Amino acid sequence: MLAIEYFEVECPEPLGAAYYKQITNDVLLDHNLLRVISKLHIFIDPKVPIFVAVGTLKKITSVVRVRDFASANPVSEKITLVISDERYLAPMLKIFWQKFGKDKVEQPDRFTVVLYNVEADAREIEDLVVADPSESLFKDLIYAFRLIAPEGFRVRSEKFSKEKFSFVASEDTLAEDLTTLISEKFALMGENP
Repeated sequence: MLAIEYFEVECPEPLGAAYYKQITNDVLLDHNLLRVISKLHIFIDPKVPIFVAVGTLKKITSVVRVRDFASANPVSEKITLVISDERYLAPMLKIFWQKFGKDKVEQPDRFTVVLYNVEADAREIEDLVVADPSESLFKDLIYAFRLIAPEGFRVRSEKFSKEKFSFVASEDTLAEDLTTLISEKFALMGENP
């Protein structure tokens, strides 16, 4: 568990804490999330019942732009893009269709896209954002914590930013103000919420 700078599971039952630490480790490892979390504190009290996970994230990979996987070559009334990595081809095409219209976008083969008479130059095309890895990261984290939380804890509250997150779950209605509890758990890691 060297990938995470701080990792604690707090539970009134020491054996339960040890089991949840292992469950958390396995789920985060299986979903390749250990590399993005820098600090994690989990609090479980089955008597309340409540599950709280708070943490900080490592710097998330920046957005993916067209220039990261394609080069734009303007010639006359068209711009030809040569694709070096197909992973982002589908989202790029979708953006082009929305921005310019399907009639101005042609894909003669899987490594070439041609734009006809578009109101953008090659530099603007290369600067377009096609993917933001943080969007899927938050969905992946929520999914992972839903797996980690005790079964039956279906009432949830989730807050995610680019630096920090909190995930609270319970069998019962959550207290309206969870701010104090979340702040206490962040403080144990030496962080502010």
